[in-house]
Amino acid sequence: MLFLIATPKLVHKAVDLFKEGMVPVQYIMHAQGTASSEMMDLLGLGGVEKDLMLCMLPKALADKMLKKLRGKLHLGMPNTGIAFTVNMSSCSGHMIRLMESTQLPKEERTGREDWEEMEQGYSAVMAIVNQGFSEEVMNAARPVGATGGTVFHSRRVGSEEAMKFWGISIQQEREVVLILAKKEDKKEIMQAISKKCGMQSEANGIVLSLPVDEIIGVN
Repeated sequence: MLFLIATPKLVHKAVDLFKEGMVPVQYIMHAQGTASSEMMDLLGLGGVEKDLMLCMLPKALADKMLKKLRGKLHLGMPNTGIAFTVNMSSCSGHMIRLMESTQLPKEERTGREDWEEMEQGYSAVMAIVNQGFSEEVMNAARPVGATGGTVFHSRRVGSEEAMKFWGISIQQEREVVLILAKKEDKKEIMQAISKKCGMQSEANGIVLSLPVDEIIGVN
């Protein structure tokens, strides 16, 4: 699974790159950065609007697309974005057939040695909280190593009976805060978020992490 978090303009350019690469499955969601207004003023940026793009593709092709994104979108420069990949453990048979159809020829496949210059050692921390608590998540995470995050909105569709059985009261409208964290900071960040915005708080937060395979755009 390849994640691209960037300005809407750059995500639009990325769509063209993925079309050229014949990548069949892409999802785009509107999101929002969490940089403070003081930081935005300092950088001379007009807003923190972001798009989150997800796509599923074979590892070799994901490596190739990350290289294209780095070269064409100049990720890591101010007001651009980041991209990273997460290993998928399984998916539907139809998706497997789609991804096999986009597999690169052996002679075009990249090796791990091609990525020596890339930053590694990161995890993706996700906090799912009631609407209006994303800033509290970041307030808890920043003092223990988080440099920023991306917020996108979702809606709970779980069973009301199950929620009542487990004694969980959660708003339908939820916010998901995605934070790229260094592995050595991950545990402390998750603990800080859970302490301030966990299930026993008004935020009713759930915190989880995913291992990041490759990443570009983080300086």
